[in-house]
Amino acid sequence: MKFIPYEINSGSKNMQIDSDLLDEAIEKQLTEPIFRLYGWSPACVSLGRNQRDDFVDTKLLKENNIDIVRRLTGGRALLHDDEITYSYVCPVSALKNGENVTESYKEISKILIDVFKKIGIELDFGGIKKYKGHVDYCMLISTGADLCWHGRKLIGSAQFRKNGYILQHGSILYDYNRDFLEKIFKEDVDTSSIVSIKEINPELTKDEIIEKLSKL
Repeated sequence: MKFIPYEINSGSKNMQIDSDLLDEAIEKQLTEPIFRLYGWSPACVSLGRNQRDDFVDTKLLKENNIDIVRRLTGGRALLHDDEITYSYVCPVSALKNGENVTESYKEISKILIDVFKKIGIELDFGGIKKYKGHVDYCMLISTGADLCWHGRKLIGSAQFRKNGYILQHGSILYDYNRDFLEKIFKEDVDTSSIVSIKEINPELTKDEIIEKLSKL
């Protein structure tokens, strides 16, 4: 596996790097997976590939120095702030069930499950949770491919496929500000449905997690 060490970039640069890695893998017909870790500065809201954006308060984002970008991948919006983000690029053929979207999510995410188990955090795949009405904040929606701790979502991931290759990237929630999330997304944030690393183990630093993930 090719590993790209953790680095902090703007939202637009992070999304461009993920896109470039996917295109490079396709162009060179790479068979070795690529695993990348990154952070965001300034904080950034990313919108899903086909998500509507009428809920976005651009004035609020600007006042709080928050960027906004659109992802290659689908799903709903995320606030990328106090988190660790990963991306994984591989050919469909590199996975046992690469043609099946849900199973490929699980196969790639199993890498994260194994790492977190080593640091004392047992994760499993979340059940599907349905919410009444429309929800814009991605972490409030749980699918069978998300990673949860005691039923609460910790890691949300999304995929994009192109020419026989998969780009999967996702957010590992280190900490969050509930009030701020509710202001941005204009909806109640049910903290019983999400969890952060800080809540699970306040002594575990972001650097320690990055170090463990770097040794895949």
